[in-house]
Amino acid sequence: MAVKLTVLSNGSLRVEGDDIEMVDAQGNAYGLGGRTRLSICRCGLSSQKPFCDGSHKGHFEHPAEAFDLPAPKPAV
Repeated sequence: MAVKLTVLSNGSLRVEGDDIEMVDAQGNAYGLGGRTRLSICRCGLSSQKPFCDGSHKGHFEHPAEAFDLPAPKPAV
C-alpha cells in the first residue's frame, strides 16, 4: 500500500502505509515500531510532538476540505 496522508477535521494528520519512514530535520529516523498507521500533530498542543496525543480535542478547529493548489511558479 502506498503511503496515504489524510487531513482529519479538527484533528491530526493520519499517515497510513506498509512502509512508512519518518525522519527528523537531520535525517535521523524515528523508531515507529513497525506501525502502518500513525497520527501527526497539527495543533501544536501534543506533548509527544510530532505525534498526536489527542490534546487537540476541544482546542482546535479546522474543517478538512480538499481544494486544488494553483500551478507551481516556474523555476528561474
